[in-house]
Amino acid sequence: MYYNSRLIPARFLILISHFTICVTLLWNSKESARSCLPERVSEYSILSLHTQLVAGLSVAIALLCFEMLAFLLGFTMFNDNSTLLCILFMIIHLSSRSVYGVNIKIFHLIVRFLNTGFQIQKCYFHLYEPYLESNLINKPYSQTPFFFKEISVERPGWTRLLVLAGISTCLGLSLPVGYNIGVVNTPATVIKAFINESVYTRYDSSLSFNELEFLWSLIVSIFLVGAAVGSLGGSVLADRIGRKGVLRVCAGLAIAAAVFFFGSKPANSIEMLAIGRLLAGFSAGLTTSVAPMYLTELAPLHLKGATGALCPLGLTVGVLIGQILSMYEILGNPEYWYYCLSFFCLPVFLCGATIHLLPESPKYVFVIKKQPQVALRLLRKLRDVSEELLQDEIEELKIEEDDNKRCAGDSWNLVKVMTDRTLMLPLLLVCALQAGQQFSGINAVFYYSSKIFRAAGLSVSASELATIGAGCCNFVMAVLSIPIINNINRRTCALSSMASSAFFLVLLGIAIMFIDSYTWVPYFSIIGVLGFVICYGLGMGPIPYFIGSELFEVGPRPSAMALGSMCNWAGNFVVGLLFPTMQDYLGPSSFFIFAAFLVALFIFVKLYLPETRGRDASIIAEICSNGFASKPLKTRINVPHRAREVGDNEDEKLEI
Repeated sequence: MYYNSRLIPARFLILISHFTICVTLLWNSKESARSCLPERVSEYSILSLHTQLVAGLSVAIALLCFEMLAFLLGFTMFNDNSTLLCILFMIIHLSSRSVYGVNIKIFHLIVRFLNTGFQIQKCYFHLYEPYLESNLINKPYSQTPFFFKEISVERPGWTRLLVLAGISTCLGLSLPVGYNIGVVNTPATVIKAFINESVYTRYDSSLSFNELEFLWSLIVSIFLVGAAVGSLGGSVLADRIGRKGVLRVCAGLAIAAAVFFFGSKPANSIEMLAIGRLLAGFSAGLTTSVAPMYLTELAPLHLKGATGALCPLGLTVGVLIGQILSMYEILGNPEYWYYCLSFFCLPVFLCGATIHLLPESPKYVFVIKKQPQVALRLLRKLRDVSEELLQDEIEELKIEEDDNKRCAGDSWNLVKVMTDRTLMLPLLLVCALQAGQQFSGINAVFYYSSKIFRAAGLSVSASELATIGAGCCNFVMAVLSIPIINNINRRTCALSSMASSAFFLVLLGIAIMFIDSYTWVPYFSIIGVLGFVICYGLGMGPIPYFIGSELFEVGPRPSAMALGSMCNWAGNFVVGLLFPTMQDYLGPSSFFIFAAFLVALFIFVKLYLPETRGRDASIIAEICSNGFASKPLKTRINVPHRAREVGDNEDEKLEI
């Protein structure tokens, strides 16, 4: 009767679900109580329902204990997965901050994804009713199934063009960026031998060990220099030739870089190798500054988080593929290393083949190019819905255009953005998050993960496999971050990621300090690496790349994103330059410095970052306009109609 994947035993899923709901109720019980009440309620009603939730928590814990015992004995209380769906829906219901409409929309998506084939109304009541009767949640009139019949849940979603833009940008542009980061680590010895041979053959000179190391470091780091310069170039090109035009430039630079890489060995030229790294860096900088902005401008408000997370997903996939292909047994050997360096051109051709099908950003066309009719035509084509459902979005574009004229007289540049006092706080937030992503130590962990695993007692081959395993963890978290970022507040994800990452860095440092003292300590160093990678992927991985598009309006957005991207690449360069020295002088204690950076960033973000999920950039700009005197967590503002969820009251005030 019900859909059952049969991939995992139903009793195990039910057991985990009940444990999850216990944690949900305990972690955020008062907010859960508020989400179950109608819009206008008294504090007494909240406290009353809070009591019900505590009682429900006790029942759920008892049920969990009974199910755990049943699981160990080999039987289950239920005969299908309907209870699992009920529990999952309840978790969504209690975790949601919104009162109207959102839950049933999410449930529609769940049922459509599972392809269960039964009626929404009947299934919703069937799954919802057991928890109403057991007092696990309240039963206000506004939350009955019949109430949702009166609400229209139709809104723009994932259309073919939006999916094509996401795939093309993620695989065709972001993936090569990550590939060029991860591909040079493993075959370093092989490429150094080529450099030494090339210098001897062409210049009749031999390099000393220090000279060879310096030349190799220069070739590796010139990629980061090019990326920093390319990031700044994105601020100019994004408004001059358009977001889509910048994507074409990125693809062209990447293909040119691959050509230089491929020709470096036949031509016996280290100069071609360096030029290829420089061009790849230019492409990478343009990509990280413009691609997230382009995707978030294409997406409707409720999908900005998911589309923004596609760029870091592509980077993660690229790093993983680069690590795998650069293994000695595959392409990282003296015969094929130049194939390995240029392999990323294949996904770039995917972008080049589809980029002419992608639409230009309607916001760019409307606000910057001042072509409202063209923008409206692009928006209709992109959203694939009737024009009536686009009225709120059109009004939003008009408001952003007016704000852009009022604030900057139609012209924004890097200097104007850096000197505008109303933009100081959001600009510092973007730059701090982008730089903090690197000063969290993520690239230090990946650059030197093989050494860390070898220090933990693994062999050379085993340490390479462990490094790839860490890359796989990073990839899995990048995939999971898309629904997580789209459905959980940005602040919650970022703060949780920072705190947990700092903990695992401290664990990693302590484990390496005592790695020779006990036989079981090396396992904790591996746990530290993998735990850090997982926690980093929850928030610090994806959020910095697109948070600028949610903090800034269309006018100053390219310059702000460019400055943030430059800080990211500059931080990457500094960490890559200083971490070996830190390792020599501080040893494992160097990871404590990265943890301290995360703690400092945690405090700054907790004090000043407003919640941006589901809110227009114009609202966020108003909240942060007073610099450090702003109170992002206490500001109460009138919510424009375009920022409201279905069913909100006209006089409602939103607490950010």
